[in-house]
Amino acid sequence: MDPALRGKNALVTGGGTGIGRAIALALAEAGVNIAIASNQPADATIRELTSLGVRATFIAADVSIEADVQRMVDEAESQLGSIHLYVNNAAIAAHQPITRISAEAWHKTLNTNLAACVFACREICKRMIPRGGGSILIIGSTAQFNQAYGEASYHIAKTGLRAYKNTLALEMAPHGIRVNMLAPGHFLTPLTEGMSDDSARTMRGEIPLRRFGQTKEVAATAILLLSDRLSPYTTGAEFVVDGGLHLRPLPLVTDQQILLMNTGE
Repeated sequence: MDPALRGKNALVTGGGTGIGRAIALALAEAGVNIAIASNQPADATIRELTSLGVRATFIAADVSIEADVQRMVDEAESQLGSIHLYVNNAAIAAHQPITRISAEAWHKTLNTNLAACVFACREICKRMIPRGGGSILIIGSTAQFNQAYGEASYHIAKTGLRAYKNTLALEMAPHGIRVNMLAPGHFLTPLTEGMSDDSARTMRGEIPLRRFGQTKEVAATAILLLSDRLSPYTTGAEFVVDGGLHLRPLPLVTDQQILLMNTGE
């Protein structure tokens, strides 16, 4: 079914690679003009987007910095016009045991994964409210369901996004702005590629579908949630795309590794 998105403009953070790139490409295939915001170059992705016949632009921004987030939204509207769709996707993960969490990693993780969404949606909603509508998609994670060793900062940030999504959807509903969350499991992206072979093998065994996701497999769900035609009565919802991972525990480390994690021995 046609999602009726052609001619709309979208801003996608972290859209140069991974899940963000897959969503940006799916939107472009639906006729959406795209602004990608990232702290890394995305020349190849921009070329792919423009080859699909839409306008595409790149905005250099570090979303962990509030001023960059404000400038990012300003530049997106300056280059494309009114932003109808916003995809909050940029994320980082710092893996540190409880007794070794550094202030730098803590603040960077919370600012990139959580504060950036709060500040970006603040600016986006200021512009969407006078227009009487819009659609916001927040990319969460099944990390909020599955506890994992060494992921306290990341887990807190992603769980915080879920709580923020609920309040955002509640306050924006009277203005015709829909807000939903997509929670991916383990997909093959630059964010997850550092996993050891042993850990990857163990995790695959814990996923009911017994494989990692391909980023294109999450893009269709993003289109569904962003489209006013396909999801006109959906807001404040959370859609999990994880091969069933949230149903299973994650025993990725041995008992000895757990003991050594916080003793330094």
